Amino acid sequence: MKIVSYMKIKTIALFVVIFINLFFLHSACASFTLEDEKRLGKEFYDELQKKGMLVDNPELASYIDKIGYLIAGQGEQYPLDFTFSMIRNSGINAFATPGGYVYVYTGLIELAQSEDQLAGVLAHEIAHIKARHIARAIEKSKKINIASLAAVLAGVFLGGGEGAAAISSFAMATAATMNLKYSRDHEEEADRLGMSYLVSANYDGKGMLEFLKCMRQYEYYSNSVPSYFLTHPGTGDRISYLTVLLQSRYDTTGKKELIGGFPRIKTRLALAKENFRANEIFFSQQLESNPGDVEALYGLAVSEAKLGKVAESKNHFRKALEIAPHDYEILRDFGISYFEAGDIKNAVDFLRKSYTVKSDDNTTLLYLGRSYEAAGNLRTALELFRNFEENNPSDTDIFYNLAMTYGKLDILDESHYYFGKYFKAQNKKSSALFHFKTALDFLAPGSTRAEEIKKDIESLEEGKS
Repeated sequence: MKIVSYMKIKTIALFVVIFINLFFLHSACASFTLEDEKRLGKEFYDELQKKGMLVDNPELASYIDKIGYLIAGQGEQYPLDFTFSMIRNSGINAFATPGGYVYVYTGLIELAQSEDQLAGVLAHEIAHIKARHIARAIEKSKKINIASLAAVLAGVFLGGGEGAAAISSFAMATAATMNLKYSRDHEEEADRLGMSYLVSANYDGKGMLEFLKCMRQYEYYSNSVPSYFLTHPGTGDRISYLTVLLQSRYDTTGKKELIGGFPRIKTRLALAKENFRANEIFFSQQLESNPGDVEALYGLAVSEAKLGKVAESKNHFRKALEIAPHDYEILRDFGISYFEAGDIKNAVDFLRKSYTVKSDDNTTLLYLGRSYEAAGNLRTALELFRNFEENNPSDTDIFYNLAMTYGKLDILDESHYYFGKYFKAQNKKSSALFHFKTALDFLAPGSTRAEEIKKDIESLEEGKS
């Protein structure tokens, strides 16, 4: 009996929900309108997000958005907004769904060697959307309901057993009558349009071609076919076509990077996996090949700190800062390593330097505040915590830091107020009510804070928390 993987189970469950949510949209796609595209794309995106399949990292998201929006702004305008997302998966894949949604697997970003290569992938996917390749294939299928489309798209784009399982459960009969995979004509048009977007944005057009060659090399060495090859057929022909296109039409050389910082993006992706032993090996190997590689030094230093190799970590942090003395992330993470080791003085020193370089980095704000609190500089800690709260209204953990700091400053109304907010967010009703009611004892009746707390108390007592 074959064991079904956890990822496969998650995907099946994901598309059960999509199937239910979309079932009543309409029964046939005689005319697949832009509104239909928007609805299908949004539901698909929302369920991926709910199931935790998308990378939630503001810095990484901002990077992909900058490249994506730059390219999407070239050529003819698409009437819907674009949304660019990363799927947390080591596979080599990227795809676009109706409604302007572009997805890139983290494994593909890790394989890419430069920003223009990643930009080439995004340009190709954006071209598929603007040309409405999938939307038009759907439009031709008169008898398929949009509910089934979600499962079919899963089979096409998520690939392998996961997609097959979703289709067999919900849409196998329909899928047999459809072909939503790209044809060679689709690929040629997406390459031609994508190349024009890429070059118009001032990227080096060779990035698109180089990435295809990179994937082909990966296939030879790994003995596995990247998902990107399965959903984008005719790769050999595409390489030949792009070579001719570059030679005949795009003889000027653009830039390999416009946003900048691609090596750091790859370092962040590696560290985000939190497999620090594997990262230690990976960055050590990089460092052997290039002893002056600041990314290898930085990644290795963070990995060693997490593994408790304090002396080795400090050594590599210092070497990284000799090369990049004003790199706020290296300064920040060096400070965090000192904080976690209990060396508050050095933690404050390096975190303050990081804050000077980039004052709006949320991680720096949090750890510098915690370091100042530990050092007894409560007023400064409070200011930093309040800045963090303002920048991150959905992060409820900061309420605890605020409550503790106000308490140490003997500002008891605010301390109890924030304890109330913290416990309310934790769904601990009795604790939240205790602190909210205690806070009222210190406040003047009718004050703004008192009225705010009364509303919180009412919502808790009415079961609306």
